[in-house]
Amino acid sequence: MIDLAGRKVLITGGSRGIGRAAALLFARAGADVAITYHRRQADAEAVVAGIEALGRRGYAAGGDLGDSTVAATVISDLIGRLGGLDSFVANHGIWPTDETALAAMGDARWRHTLAANLDGVFYTLRAAIPHISKGGQVVIVTSTAGQRGESFHADYAATKGALISVTKSLAIECAPDITVNSVAPGWVDTEMSWSALEGDARDRITATIPLQRIPPAEDLAGPILFLCSDLARHITGEILNVNGGSVLCG
Repeated sequence: MIDLAGRKVLITGGSRGIGRAAALLFARAGADVAITYHRRQADAEAVVAGIEALGRRGYAAGGDLGDSTVAATVISDLIGRLGGLDSFVANHGIWPTDETALAAMGDARWRHTLAANLDGVFYTLRAAIPHISKGGQVVIVTSTAGQRGESFHADYAATKGALISVTKSLAIECAPDITVNSVAPGWVDTEMSWSALEGDARDRITATIPLQRIPPAEDLAGPILFLCSDLARHITGEILNVNGGSVLCG
């Protein structure tokens, strides 16, 4: 039922994890897809090869999106190569794995997390939104941490909470021409979380999830695709929780 033939999609952080899964799913649905990456060029090129194997056009460009000049250049380049833009997925970000109390957190970690997760999304949104076609979509990948907080990861939670507010703000700014929504994952079985899922931790975390599973990235790609389809044309400003019931938000 979801046919994105002829659509042009840009996904940040598309070389691995949720971004990679979304890029391949969008291509499978018929879209041409461009992705960004930070340092993982070989991984990004493999994703582009996967997109092209599905019969769609694929592009990749790299750089630090926390740098406003780099972000503007990368987004402009990819939109030019796509020949336009219908859907923009702001997916890139980091999760510092070291547990650090806020009172002990250094300036460098705080600034690094905010630059990657908040500044980088701001810069890419600013560059992309003017080019999104009428009837297009923005999806921002946030986190349950932005809704309930996350102890010893206050920097990460702060950025995701801010992006939830950005989602709601943009939904009004961009209406009626563009819908703006967020997908908020809980735990996801991706490279970013592997260190936290080692050994007995995986079983302990799984036990806290009502659906009793830690999902693969593909389980997040589906909801992102849905929000960029005509099936979601009357949804805007919403936070779609994809967490197996572990955080129940109204």
